[in-house]
This record gives sequence, structure tokens and C-alpha cells, in this order.
Amino acid sequence: MSKTDSKAAKDMTEAMEETMQRVQGRFQTISEQLESKINEMGTRIDDLEKNVTELMTQAGMEQQAISK
Repeated sequence: MSKTDSKAAKDMTEAMEETMQRVQGRFQTISEQLESKINEMGTRIDDLEKNVTELMTQAGMEQQAISK
């Protein structure tokens, strides 16, 4: 292998490593954003369930729902 080939291989390896690091960084960012959105959605669902239960209690429907 000549020095030119060796340099080209080294340059290609460095370029691929940089690309992989960028991809990994983007993946990490997207994963964190997705996890945050999922947690936020879970909180909203919990709040919604609580509000529905409160509304049912206020409307006197809790006993009807339990008896079914």
C-alpha cells in the first residue's frame, strides 16, 4: 500500500468517525426529546384521568360506574 493510499484510508476513516459521532449526537438528542415528550404525555393522561374522575364524582356518576 502506498503512502497516498494510506493517507486516503486514514482520511476516510476520520471522516467516517466524525460522521458517526454526529449521527450519534443527533440520535441522543432525538432520544432525549422523545423521552421528554412521552413523559409529558403520560402526565397529561394522568391529569385527564383525574379530571374525568372528579367530573364523574361531581355528576354523581361514580356510583353508577361502580355498579356496572
